[in-house]
Amino acid sequence: MEFPGFILAVLFCAISVQALKEGECEVCIKVLDKFRNTLSDDVLKDHKKIEKEFKSFCKDLKNKENRFCYYLGGLEESATGILGEMSKPMSWSLPSDKICEKLKKKDTQICELRYDVQIDLKTVDLKKLKVRDLKKILNDWGEDCEGCIEKSEYLKRIEELKPRHTEL
Repeated sequence: MEFPGFILAVLFCAISVQALKEGECEVCIKVLDKFRNTLSDDVLKDHKKIEKEFKSFCKDLKNKENRFCYYLGGLEESATGILGEMSKPMSWSLPSDKICEKLKKKDTQICELRYDVQIDLKTVDLKKLKVRDLKKILNDWGEDCEGCIEKSEYLKRIEELKPRHTEL
């Protein structure tokens, strides 16, 4: 009688290993949800139309979301393409987290993408940040610091641009 219980326990562990953990595949799920919301009902029924729309959707994405598109094959410069692994389940109305589980089996890099932790400019002491963090703030704003070399120059530039990019 102990043997069937053991088999059930092993099967349960195998199933739970494949399910996504909390916070896993955050970029995948968010991008697919955002993409799905841009599609009309007639497009959602045809996986070829979904693939075409995804390629145009990916053109304006940046950072981690652009990298996600690259992994799926949604960009012209993508080395491989597994768009069918995303578009077919989406045409069947499968939720984004389940689609991401399937994509993870094909390419584990997809679920390794994580959003960077955002710096709260209202509470952080900019002087204590590293130059790379200061550069990231400017990059996130779509700004640059032409000719900046010293940390003090980056700090000055951020302070100049802060009113334009933050809500007071």
